[in-house]
Amino acid sequence: MRPLIIFLISFFFLSSCGLNLKHHRKIALATKKLGEAYLTEGNYTGALKEFLDAEKIIPNNCFLQNDLGLVYMAKQRPDLGEIHFKKAVELKPDYIPAKNNLGTAYLKQRKWDLAIEIFKSISDNLIYATPHFPLSNLGWAYLGKKEYNSAKKYFLKALKIKPDFINAIHGLANVYIKTKQLNIALNIINQTIKDKPSSVILYADLAEIYEAKQQFLKAKKSWEQVVKLSPKSRLGKQAQKKLKNERY
Repeated sequence: MRPLIIFLISFFFLSSCGLNLKHHRKIALATKKLGEAYLTEGNYTGALKEFLDAEKIIPNNCFLQNDLGLVYMAKQRPDLGEIHFKKAVELKPDYIPAKNNLGTAYLKQRKWDLAIEIFKSISDNLIYATPHFPLSNLGWAYLGKKEYNSAKKYFLKALKIKPDFINAIHGLANVYIKTKQLNIALNIINQTIKDKPSSVILYADLAEIYEAKQQFLKAKKSWEQVVKLSPKSRLGKQAQKKLKNERY
């Protein structure tokens, strides 16, 4: 076969492969986008299927790896979430949201020291747009270690940046609950509920405070509010279980 003909055949073959790869990558990105829509809707099984299909074609897409981590977290598998968040960070070391998610996966698994290491590295990043997230997460890690003064310090730092950040308010209240400073916790929650009347977690905190104070009628009303606001959530189911207790 003449060299020119061989060259032309090779050229067209390589061009065809290139176009085919681009086509498959386009499909994979569309599949990823569909998975993200399912994730937003709370259809975690549907989202996982789409993400896994996309991963077959674009396994080294850091954003897809982060998506996979998020859906595994939603399905209560932080161990699998950790694997994908790690890969996302390996692919893109400056991908701060994935780092924060990795720290959260560590929190869920009670790997407190690993979580602290991650969140401190993020909170030191001066260009990160939402530093109250890693600061509050540091508070939760120290709360897990029962280092209450450190936990309080980081929750307060988060609230200095964003005073209405529920995650940090909830965390700070828990510091005071754990240290038996119930009236301080009660004041924090009551002040916040005035502005955030639909915050389920705060009513759950309120119920736990009243239980600790042996004020079971008030605790019952708070648990009932949790059920009213979010009956199908984890907190809603916890509240329903609590309300079956004979003291209510």
